[in-house]
Amino acid sequence: MAELSVITIGGKGSSLSSSSVYAIANGLAQLRIDSSALNRLPSSSSSPLNTHNLVSLLPSLPTVEESRASLVVLLSKLLSLSGSPNIRTVLPVKIAEALNSPDLKHESLDLTDEEALVLEKLKLSSALYAICALLDHQSAALSTVSDAVAAITCEALKADVAAFNLIDSGDGHAAKEEIGVASDLKVLLNGSKLVGKVEIEAISRIPKIHASLREQVKSVHSKTRVELNSGRKVVCAGVVRTALLPLAAALWDLGDRSLSRAKMNVDAVGSVNSRSSLVALFEQKCPSGESLRGGFKLVSQLVFEEEENYDNFAHEVNALMGIVWKIVTWEATTAFMVLEGAELNGKKSEGSEVNGGGNVKVEKKSEKKKKVVLGKGTSVILQLIKDRLQGKGGNAVDSLGLLGNWVEELISFLDPKDPEFDSFLNRVKELVESNETRRLPKLPKGTRDFAKEQMAIRKKAFSIIEEVFERHGATALDTPVFELRETLMGKYGEDSKLIYDLADQGGELLSLRYDLTVPFARYVAMNGITSFKRYQIAKVYRRDNPSKGRYREFYQCDFDIAGQYEKMGPDFEVVKILTELLDELDIGDYEIKLNHRKLLDGMLEICGVPPEKFRTICSSIDKLDKQSFEQIKKEMVEEKGLSVETADKIGTFVKERGHPLELLFKLKQEGSSFLENNASIDALNDLEILFKALEKSKCIGKVAFDLSLARGLDYYTGVIYEAVFKGGAQVGSIGAGGRYDNLIGMFGTKQVPAVGVSLGIERVFNIMEQKGQNQTTRATKTEVLVSVLGDDLTQAAELASELWAAKVKAEYLVNKRVSKHFDRAKESRIPWMIIVGERELNEGVVRLKDIEAAEESIIPRSRIVQELQKRLSS
Repeated sequence: MAELSVITIGGKGSSLSSSSVYAIANGLAQLRIDSSALNRLPSSSSSPLNTHNLVSLLPSLPTVEESRASLVVLLSKLLSLSGSPNIRTVLPVKIAEALNSPDLKHESLDLTDEEALVLEKLKLSSALYAICALLDHQSAALSTVSDAVAAITCEALKADVAAFNLIDSGDGHAAKEEIGVASDLKVLLNGSKLVGKVEIEAISRIPKIHASLREQVKSVHSKTRVELNSGRKVVCAGVVRTALLPLAAALWDLGDRSLSRAKMNVDAVGSVNSRSSLVALFEQKCPSGESLRGGFKLVSQLVFEEEENYDNFAHEVNALMGIVWKIVTWEATTAFMVLEGAELNGKKSEGSEVNGGGNVKVEKKSEKKKKVVLGKGTSVILQLIKDRLQGKGGNAVDSLGLLGNWVEELISFLDPKDPEFDSFLNRVKELVESNETRRLPKLPKGTRDFAKEQMAIRKKAFSIIEEVFERHGATALDTPVFELRETLMGKYGEDSKLIYDLADQGGELLSLRYDLTVPFARYVAMNGITSFKRYQIAKVYRRDNPSKGRYREFYQCDFDIAGQYEKMGPDFEVVKILTELLDELDIGDYEIKLNHRKLLDGMLEICGVPPEKFRTICSSIDKLDKQSFEQIKKEMVEEKGLSVETADKIGTFVKERGHPLELLFKLKQEGSSFLENNASIDALNDLEILFKALEKSKCIGKVAFDLSLARGLDYYTGVIYEAVFKGGAQVGSIGAGGRYDNLIGMFGTKQVPAVGVSLGIERVFNIMEQKGQNQTTRATKTEVLVSVLGDDLTQAAELASELWAAKVKAEYLVNKRVSKHFDRAKESRIPWMIIVGERELNEGVVRLKDIEAAEESIIPRSRIVQELQKRLSS
C-alpha cells in the first residue's frame, strides 16, 4: 500500500482547500496541525473543567465521509481562533488524533464551558461547509470525467458530433462554457473515424448540459473557498442554497442524459452473449431514472427546511452526487464494452468459442480484422482503462474471469476514492490542455472570424447593398483605416472616449476611424468638393464593451449626399434608400424612427435646459431605447445638473410618438409650445416636406415620428433617423444617420451641407444568420465536380482546364473511392458531377450526373463541355 500523504493545517497564512478536506475525510491523507498554531493556544485554562459529552458536541452526519469532513473543517476553524484563551491545545489535538484513526474514535475529554460553547456554535456551519467541500471536489472531477466519458460514447454510438462545432461570436455574449465543452470534446475526438454518422439528441445536448455543470462547479468552488476559511461561526443559508440547489439541478440534467446514453451503449454491444450479461448487470447495479428523480425531488423539498436542518439538505445533494457518479461510470463501462469488450474477452478465449460467462465468440487469427481508428484523446483514455483491467502483467482479465468482475473493477477505477483515480484524472486534463489547439492564438474580444458559409452570406449582402447604392447614382470611395487624432476628436460627443488611439511612434498622433462619416467630410473638405454622392463599405473600430450585436471591429455601409440640392430632397432619398436596403436584404419587420435635431433643441429650450447642456442632455435621451426614463432622469438630475422640474418636462415630450403626418399635425396645432420656438418651426416645416415625399414614395408606413430619438453624435444639425428590427432577435439599431451641415466646414473654409445613412451590417448579418439564411446559401459557386475514379491527375487536369477555359465554375477530385466523390458533392452542394472511370476512359465517354434529380447521362468526352454549358443555361 502506498504511503499516505500528510496535509498540514493551521499554519500562518495557510488556507483549507476542498481537496484537502476530501482527502482526509476518505483516508487518502493523514492530518497534521502546524506547530505554530498549537503554540498560540494555551495548554491549560483558568476556567473549571466540566463533564461534557464530546461526541454530542461534534458534528455527526449520515455518512462516515461527511462526519470526518466536518471534523476537518471544525478543526480548521478552531485553529483560526488561535490566541483565544478559551481554547486549550488538547482539544484540537484530540480531534486530529480521531481523524487519523481508522474508526474515527473519540476519547473522552473534560471541557470548559467556553470550549463547549464554541464547539456548539461551530457544529452546524462545519457540517454544512464540509459537505460543500466534498461536493466542490467531486463536482470538479465529475465535470472532467463526464466530458471524457461522453467522448467515448460518441465513438461507441458512431454519433454525429456537428453540435460540437461551436464558434465564439466575439461579441462577449457567447456561451463560453458551451464553447469550452465542445472544444474539449473535439480535442479528445480529434482523428476519430467512428463519429459523424448518427444524429442523437443526447449527444447534441452535451455542450449545453455539461456547460451548465461547469458553471455551477465554479459557483460552488468560489463560495466554498470563502466559507472554509472565514471566521464565520453561523450558517449563511443563502450562500448554501444559491450554491447547492443549482448544482443539484445541473447534476440531475447530467445524470439523466448520461443514463440515456448508457442505455444506448448497452443496446450497441455487438455480442449477444455480452449484451445479455451486461443488461443483467446494468439493470441490477446502475441507478435507475426513478432513483435519480427521487434524489433530486428530495433535495428540492429539503431546500425549504429551517436553517438548523440544512445539513440534511446538503447531505441529500451529496447523495445525489453519488447517484450521478455511478451513472457516469456506467456510461463509461457500457461505452468501453462497445469499443473494447470483445477484444478483452478475446484475449481470454482466443482460438476458442465460449458461449457463457460473458465471453464472446472471437475471430480466428486467419480472419482479417477491420482497423478501427479512435480519437487521439479517447484512444489514450481507453488504453488507461485497459491497463487497469489487464494489470501490469497483462493477466488481470484472466484472474477476473466473468464479465461482472471486471465491470466492478472498471467502476472502482472511476471512483474518486480509488488510489489510481487522481492519476487518471490528471491524464485526462493533460490530454485536453496539452493539445496543440490550446496553444493557438485567440481572437481579441469584440472581433470575429467568418467561416465560408458566413462569408457567402456577407458577399451576397454586400452585393445587394452596392446595387442599391449604385442605383441611386453613388460612386465608391475608400479612405485610410486611421486618421489624425485631431481629425476625429470633438466630433462624437461623449462617445469620443470610444476612439482607439494608436501608440505614438515618434511622429503623428493617430487614431483608428470611429465611423466613415468624419473621414468622408475630411475628404470632401480637403479636395474642395462642393457636390458628391458617394458610398463606402469598410471596417470601423470602437473601444466599446462587447455585447450582443456590439463589436469592436465591424463593417459600416455608408451612403452620403454632399452639396446644395432642393430642400429636403437628399434627406428623402437617403431615408428611401434605407427602406430599400432593409427590404431587399429580407430581414423581416423593421421600423425607422425619425426626428429632427432642431426640433429636439427647441424642445430642450422650451423645457428650460441651458444651451451649453443641449448636447450632453441629447446623449442622455439617446439612451432611452436601452434604459427607462426614470434611469435617464436620474442621470440628467444627479450627473448633469438639471432640476427635477426640467427633467419631468422633458419626460412629457419624449413620450410623443406616432404616425409621421398625424403627430406632425398635432405638433403644429394652435397652442403648441413648438410654434413659439423659431428652430422648432423650421424643423416642423422641413418634416412636413419630408413626410409628404415619403408618403408619395409609399414607404411612410415604415417610419415612426419619435421625439425620444436623439442620436448622441455632436455633428447632426437636421433630420435624424434610426432603423430598428422588430423581429425576435434583440440586436438594437440596424441603421442610422442624419443631416450634418456643419461637419465638412470644420475641416475647410467652405461649408458644404450633407446628409447620410449608415447601415449596421454586422447586426443585419446576425438577423440573417438567426433566420437560417446560412443554411440556404452555398459557400461556393461551383457548378460541377470533375470526379476521376483512380489516381490519374492528368485526366482531371485536362478536363477541368477545358471547363475553366469555358468559364464554367468547376472543382476536381481524384480518388479511387466513389463514396468520397459523392460526399464531396453533397457537402459542397455541387449540382453536377462529371464521372470518369476506367470504363469511361476506354469507351471515350463520361457520365454526367444531375445530383438533385438523381439522373445520369452518358456523354461523348469530346462534347461534355458544350453539353454541360447547355444544361447550365437551361
